[in-house]
Amino acid sequence: MSTPTRTESEERAPAAETGHVSPVRRVLTAIGVQNSSLLLTLIALVILMSSLNENFLRTNNLLLIGSAITIMGLLSLVQTLVIILGALDISVGSMAGLASVVSAMVFTSTGSSAVGTLAAIGVGVVCGLVNGMIIIFGRVNPVVATLAMLATYKGIAQVVSDGKAQGYTGADDLFIFLAKGSIAGLPTLVWVFLLVAAVLHFLLRYTDIGRNIYAIGGNDTAARLAGININRYIIGVYALVGVVAAIAGLLITARTGSGQPTSGSEGLELLAVTGAALGGTMLKGGKGSIISTVLAVIILGVLNNGMSGLGVNPFWQNMATGSLLVVAVVLQQVRSGERRVGLPV
Repeated sequence: MSTPTRTESEERAPAAETGHVSPVRRVLTAIGVQNSSLLLTLIALVILMSSLNENFLRTNNLLLIGSAITIMGLLSLVQTLVIILGALDISVGSMAGLASVVSAMVFTSTGSSAVGTLAAIGVGVVCGLVNGMIIIFGRVNPVVATLAMLATYKGIAQVVSDGKAQGYTGADDLFIFLAKGSIAGLPTLVWVFLLVAAVLHFLLRYTDIGRNIYAIGGNDTAARLAGININRYIIGVYALVGVVAAIAGLLITARTGSGQPTSGSEGLELLAVTGAALGGTMLKGGKGSIISTVLAVIILGVLNNGMSGLGVNPFWQNMATGSLLVVAVVLQQVRSGERRVGLPV
């Protein structure tokens, strides 16, 4: 009698079916493909920068990177949220600039940093609500609507401030703590970024609100038929974007010691979209992760800091940021499997 032999298909059975999954595969599965790619990119970039600049890995420089990415990071986080919804907000930088001016001017008038903070957040909420209502009731494409409001909020900030820095907050305890304070060895700025990231991650990952946001971005028709009030979510998400943009504006005021109508907020829109796209957030909506965006923001911070430390011209740094956005979008298109414009069917 011949001994039974294993078939070729049995010999090629996946390790997962036979119970022999390698520890590396388990770790990669837990982290996720996107996060694994970002982590490997970050590690490679850190190794490269540290080999070119012996001061790169010093504690002071690492803390500087953390502080530098905070404002861009906050806007990238909420940009991730609104892109997952299937929309976009090009006005986040202008909202931050307007909130910065308002916080400083109200502080100067009242002498209270708390009142200035509340005023800035109130302005952010109003701006977010206006964006949402224009999109819903005006039936305007989110890109066009927020592009128009970018110019509007920027103009308002310049009019109320006469185009100049307003107030002086450099002697106030709250603004000093935001700009220069630290908790457990980490700058306050970093803690603000991590706190907002944790809240948004929890919102998207563990609540019905987050699941509905993914559903709307994935297929708004199906979401509507499932009974989800899409208009309410659009207004709510844009209002939340306004709140976080106002927090970013407060940090601009704290870091510069005055309200800045444009300085410090100019170009943040591009950085916010780049951070979200580089983190794998699909620009067509329905897919994205706060953790991936955090990793992407750190990569951008390491790249900018490393290039500055090497004396690279800032113009080249802008080109690098733009190139990263192009690469991120191209990779998204390739992964989606959709036909590219101009190619045969």
